[in-house]
Amino acid sequence: MKLMLLATGGTIACTPTPNGLAPTLKAQDLLDLLGDALPCQVEARDVFRMDSSNVQPEEWSVLARAIDDALTTCDGVVVTHGTDTMAYTAAALSFMLAGVGKPVILTGSQLPLADPLTDARLNLLRAFATAMTGTPGVYVCFHDLVISGVRCVKTHTSSMAAFSSVNARAAARFDVNGVQFERPQVITPLDPEKPYQLRDGIDPRVFLLKMVPGTSPDILRFVKEAGYRGLVIEAFGLGGLHYIRRNLVRAMEELGESGIYVLVVSQCLYEKADLSVYEVGRGLMKDYILNGRDMTTEAAVCKMMWALGQDDPGRCLRHRFVGEYRLDETF
Repeated sequence: MKLMLLATGGTIACTPTPNGLAPTLKAQDLLDLLGDALPCQVEARDVFRMDSSNVQPEEWSVLARAIDDALTTCDGVVVTHGTDTMAYTAAALSFMLAGVGKPVILTGSQLPLADPLTDARLNLLRAFATAMTGTPGVYVCFHDLVISGVRCVKTHTSSMAAFSSVNARAAARFDVNGVQFERPQVITPLDPEKPYQLRDGIDPRVFLLKMVPGTSPDILRFVKEAGYRGLVIEAFGLGGLHYIRRNLVRAMEELGESGIYVLVVSQCLYEKADLSVYEVGRGLMKDYILNGRDMTTEAAVCKMMWALGQDDPGRCLRHRFVGEYRLDETF
């Protein structure tokens, strides 16, 4: 088996500099520090070296193309990435590479690889072990969990277990017997005739709004005036918006009528938005205002950006590609 390590920077690649920690280590440096512990043949390639706070939609496209190219000669890919935006990158790659027949595993660390107490070494080795299972899809491997790229959320800033699988069981876990897959990423191709096709188009003109009591409709008008093409709203509870004194419902309708797509998710971390329960939500159930169900905010934002980069955004937004939302109530 042959794997490819694609490095993008992040804490795992950081070393001390006069200006603080900076991602200076290359992909080959990371492999060299693992030494003889590598479980199989691994090639190394640098895509970019960045703090993940600077990784943006343009980098997602570059990385998707690098992964697609690597998979033509390798059995799987491991990507090292900073933790701050890893969940966003994993979600974006899940849509760009939907239907991929090989494993794509993102990992990183809370401490640099050279730190004596680092978690980087174990995370890297576990990522390689996960890739060696051959389980197709895009995943984040961190600490003792393997999480679907569309279910991953960074929930801790300092804990070694930095990521959680939200609204779904972890795809796999590690125990004394190694990696145990329980819930691989669900793949439903848009076109059954082409189960996998790289779709790296992206449009970053998406605005995320978290509702608070008293939010002004003027913010929604700003979204249109500023040239955004999509809006993701973290609404109250099951999808509530206030419409007394400050009528957000009408402002959202105006936004949708102007051709801007709106995706509604719950600002609650767990469970779903359901626009059909309350009167205010039922009034929003229109072709251009979509129910995000139990999608994470990261998955919703990335799906919106990705869909807007495709030929038929509406169709892409309505299609369930990689289990980004549940069709039932089981976890």
